[in-house]
Amino acid sequence: MSNVMKGWLLSIWYFLDPIYYSFTRLTYVQDQSNQNHIFRVRVTKYKGREVVLSDGTVIKKNDTLLKIHLHNARLLKDLQHVTCEVKRGRHIFQSVLTAMPALATFIEEHPEREQLKAVIGITTLHRGCKRLGFETYDIKSKLYHLFKKVTFCLIYVLSANTFSKESLQKHQPKYLFMSTNDLCRRYRTD
Repeated sequence: MSNVMKGWLLSIWYFLDPIYYSFTRLTYVQDQSNQNHIFRVRVTKYKGREVVLSDGTVIKKNDTLLKIHLHNARLLKDLQHVTCEVKRGRHIFQSVLTAMPALATFIEEHPEREQLKAVIGITTLHRGCKRLGFETYDIKSKLYHLFKKVTFCLIYVLSANTFSKESLQKHQPKYLFMSTNDLCRRYRTD
């Protein structure tokens, strides 16, 4: 896909993103200066299989979790002119790392703090997740895995410098989890 075509598609996505945001129950995670970070979140009921995290937190069906979404349109726009895959990976890692203290504060101040067992996300970018404190788990439902793979395919096509089926196969969607207690312990700023 040409850079002109990618730029055009990114512009459309960036234009449509506020409409998508208004129809979802997502909320921006902000820091003390009201700066929006790359996380958008919403409270959700977990519908997957039981998971036991390394700190002993057990997540069962219908537990209350905070679902995190990366602001992909913003990330893709930021990375539009970065061609080195290593630099792109570092930028994403640093953006997430920088946003984690604001996420911890958001959780600690949330009215449902006591019910929020963990944060959950789905990503194909799971190489640096362990360094951030996340644990990854496979998506067991074949139908849901396929659905997420298709949705992430567009992001991959828009972000990749060169497209290959091998690289696409390498980027499989996975669940990310971190207990809220562990997240706040790691990233609390007080």
